[in-house]
Amino acid sequence: MKSDNPFSHRGSRQAGLSPFFTRIWLGWKYEVIGLILFAGLWAAVTGWLFSRPEYIQFRGFLPGPTLKALGNAFGESRFWLSVFTSLRRVIMGIGLAALIGLPLGVFIGFYPRLRGLSYSAIQFIRMISPLSWMPIALLLFTSFESAVYFLIVMATICPIILNTAIGVMDINPQWIKMALNQGAGNSQLIRTIIIPYAVPHMMTSLRLALGVAWIVLVPAEFLGVSSGLGYLINDARDTMEYDKLMAIIIAIGMLGFILDRTFQKLQSMFSRSWNT
Repeated sequence: MKSDNPFSHRGSRQAGLSPFFTRIWLGWKYEVIGLILFAGLWAAVTGWLFSRPEYIQFRGFLPGPTLKALGNAFGESRFWLSVFTSLRRVIMGIGLAALIGLPLGVFIGFYPRLRGLSYSAIQFIRMISPLSWMPIALLLFTSFESAVYFLIVMATICPIILNTAIGVMDINPQWIKMALNQGAGNSQLIRTIIIPYAVPHMMTSLRLALGVAWIVLVPAEFLGVSSGLGYLINDARDTMEYDKLMAIIIAIGMLGFILDRTFQKLQSMFSRSWNT
């Protein structure tokens, strides 16, 4: 007997939905519902709080004014220039951290003595808030741009090193023994076994670094730069345009979400091709 449930796969076809959109709905329905609930909670809390007379000046934080300001921002070249500037800083910062952290992670994971010497120091640095390096960044670098790169590197290099090292340490010891019995040296082991096996862990470390860098970017852009999403937030705060301020915050969340999902998709595609 055929099911008349409109939410079933067969019912969706009967309603005119293609298999492609059916798969999207089935995969994303809970996330869509969660986002709708989040928007409802935002509207309820801000509506209750900023309807009071003492908070009337903060009505720009309500969903209506925020979404209107967000739509206006999408049509401004200044907004997109700031988006591309912030993305460039994140990519450059993570690139520098990866250039240093990935090789270090491989060596630390492969050589036990080096791991013993460096582990405590890396954990010590990891526990320092990246924003604590702001005064040092301003002292060391003559340009604010270089200081931002430095802060992103300090925020992301430890996760890259540690996750890469964990990937190297996770290699089956029998593979190492077999390669050594065949006369392979350390450099051959690293090139032919260690690095290929650790690549998925490297991808994971870069995804974690992306999330950390995106969080650190905004306060880093408070340093004195004249562009970027952090600069737009600071400017909106100074001019008391709270609808624009909240709109930029929402835009940062949207861009970060898109970046993470894009990288997650690339990571899963890479893992599938790697496993095959």
